[in-house]
Amino acid sequence: MLLKNRTTLLAGTALAGAILFSAPAAQAQLSTPAASPKSTVQQRVGLTDVTITYSRPSAKGRTVFGTLVPFGRRWRTGANQTTTIKFSDEVTVEGKKVPAGEYGIYTIPNKTEWLVVLNKDTKRGADVENFKDDQDVARFSIKPYKVPSKVETFTINFTDITPATANVDMQWELTGAKFKVTSDVEPKVMAQIDEKVVKNANPSANDLAAAAVYYFDNNKDQKQALEWIQKANANDPKFWNVHTEAKIRMKMKDYKGAVTSAEQSRKLALDAKNADYVKMNEDLIVEAKKVGKL
Repeated sequence: MLLKNRTTLLAGTALAGAILFSAPAAQAQLSTPAASPKSTVQQRVGLTDVTITYSRPSAKGRTVFGTLVPFGRRWRTGANQTTTIKFSDEVTVEGKKVPAGEYGIYTIPNKTEWLVVLNKDTKRGADVENFKDDQDVARFSIKPYKVPSKVETFTINFTDITPATANVDMQWELTGAKFKVTSDVEPKVMAQIDEKVVKNANPSANDLAAAAVYYFDNNKDQKQALEWIQKANANDPKFWNVHTEAKIRMKMKDYKGAVTSAEQSRKLALDAKNADYVKMNEDLIVEAKKVGKL
């Protein structure tokens, strides 16, 4: 009986030891910082969301283009996995129509020109030798430029942003290269204006004002813009909307009307303690009186 109990005790001790020594294998692996950390940048271009995901290698004293990234060879445009770009709607990239979707950005840098390829394959990574050209959705050439100061870590940003365009700007070490993304805003906005303002028997003040601003900003029918903004201001004038009316009248060369609207907007802005709009209205009044010789 004693021998049996001792055997059971030894077996239990051995089992506990096995569990103890095997425990680290069940734990999570050691986590350390990535040499080329992953990054995501996003920008709304017009009404389209553009998202770029890429890994960011650093120069670390090396010459990048022509050495670390050889000229004339396809590059995944970053490190680790292929850099990707995703469009929520159809866009135009350097004059090429690109459907909504996610694509790999592959580049072939050269000293005086880069070839940029958007391809359906987003998983190619470092294996660019077996690249399939029939998966291309767009390819175009861009000119590299010298950056004003050294960029240690590969960086992609959105620059030169307008209501309908943005540049995708890639910089590393002393070199930059960028390409333009254009969102087809006009038909989308005009369709909304038609639905919410033109065909709506009782459009909201916000929609009327938004339509007027769009017409003003894009040099469309200013008489129509004035009609809409006047309706928006009829019952509950806001200082920013009345200022829009003043700008529309200014563009229409109705300088007396511009002064009247700007004075009303200035008073509303003073009541709201908004110094920026007070100043903008005062500047507009001075300009209208000067140009209109009032």
